[in-house]
Amino acid sequence: MADLKLMALTALGLLGGCIAELLGGWDAGLQSLFLFMAIDYITGLIVAGVFKKSRKSQQGALESLAAWKGLFRKGVTLGVVLIACRLDLLLGATFIRDATIIAYCGNELLSITENIGLMGMPLPKIITQALEALRKEEEIKKGEEK
Repeated sequence: MADLKLMALTALGLLGGCIAELLGGWDAGLQSLFLFMAIDYITGLIVAGVFKKSRKSQQGALESLAAWKGLFRKGVTLGVVLIACRLDLLLGATFIRDATIIAYCGNELLSITENIGLMGMPLPKIITQALEALRKEEEIKKGEEK
């Protein structure tokens, strides 16, 4: 049984290492992005499961489809980071991947802040105003798409 566990953990470690290498290495940017993604996902689950205030479902409650959509979105985010990393390799640069990671980190931080607000925790006024401005901008974009 110990051998099976060791083999499984070794395979998991190799897989994780290969994925990290494909994404440009396990540096501070990628670590931060993974951390922010995890915190966003967990706070989103708390908002839906405990507070029943999720904007991802009609009832505001936890729904497995909304949770899966969130995971798939995070996977697509990592796919975009992979593309940015490959573009850097083609161009002999490092700024495309870094800029992409920074942009997605900012997006995750906004989502975390929004989740914290939905939990009823007090937020500084400047953050509330920034979130409201982003929400209005998103509504304008959605209106233009229709």
